[in-house]
Amino acid sequence: MKKFILILLTAILCACQGGREYFPRNLEKIEVNIMRFDSALLSVRVDSAEVDIKHLYDDYEEFMNIYVENVLGFNTQDTLELSKSYVKFLTDTTLGFAQTNTEVKKQYVDITDIQNELNEGFTKIHYLYPDLKIPTIYLLVSGFNTTIFSYDNTIAVGVDMYLGSDYEYYNNVVYNYQKPTMAKKFIAGDVLSYYISQNVPFTSKHNRLLEHMLFRGKQIYLLEQLLPNIPKREVIGYTEDQWNWCIKWEKEIWNKMMDKRDLFKTESMVMNSYLNEGPFTSEISQDSPGRLGIWVGWRIIDSYMRHNEDVTLQELMKDGDAQKILEKSFYRP
Repeated sequence: MKKFILILLTAILCACQGGREYFPRNLEKIEVNIMRFDSALLSVRVDSAEVDIKHLYDDYEEFMNIYVENVLGFNTQDTLELSKSYVKFLTDTTLGFAQTNTEVKKQYVDITDIQNELNEGFTKIHYLYPDLKIPTIYLLVSGFNTTIFSYDNTIAVGVDMYLGSDYEYYNNVVYNYQKPTMAKKFIAGDVLSYYISQNVPFTSKHNRLLEHMLFRGKQIYLLEQLLPNIPKREVIGYTEDQWNWCIKWEKEIWNKMMDKRDLFKTESMVMNSYLNEGPFTSEISQDSPGRLGIWVGWRIIDSYMRHNEDVTLQELMKDGDAQKILEKSFYRP
């Protein structure tokens, strides 16, 4: 019995030491401003489209110009022609726009989950980088034209690209490997990831795969700290099967990368294979998920931070010495 209690206590202590606390509990809360431009767009009525669109210009003058020109590809000055085209967008059933707009209204009645996650994430970002501006978030419907884009201090999200991996009309607009992350629960993470990529610069002097793996791994590690309640596989956008495959073959993945000396290569073909989205990572295996270099980079960063508890998140993100990080990570899958 005593032996059992000792083992239990040891397990509890190990579990408590497994993660680091980077943020104080009494952080100044940030309330992210989310503009329901999607609801305004879908409130346009077929029988009064021109009048309603003029109201949109009155209510969202700057963003409406951006949306019409960059997302819809129309002339912002011709409201009559725009209203005719927009009515077609609202009513089209052939390409699935009408059905998709209805589905957006259904799924996005309540965005409390997105609001809470963005509040949590940007509260922590503000603590780490108090000089950075907190963006305004615009939700919109894009006609399958865009997922995320930004201008000035605004990040815009096409919610029609987040209706679920099994949404039938995605079959005509995206590849199968892109579908797993096309759900509402991924919006907050995608926004924060996009913001990090725009505001936390690449600092390494070298341009090898190693530097890019660890840079992208740092971004994922930071995102994991911003949204700690999200499962690890969802932080990187893997399915459960993809995550389990990586865990199972982690040692073999690393050994193959080392045997081929891929870490020190600079060729774009090698970089793209390891870092870009795709159905698999061609340098490793056709059974692997895409972006395997980012996953391995994340594992190295996680090991580095566990072995170097004096390093802060800010110091990690600024450190461009990838060779040092690799050596001091003691990464041994």
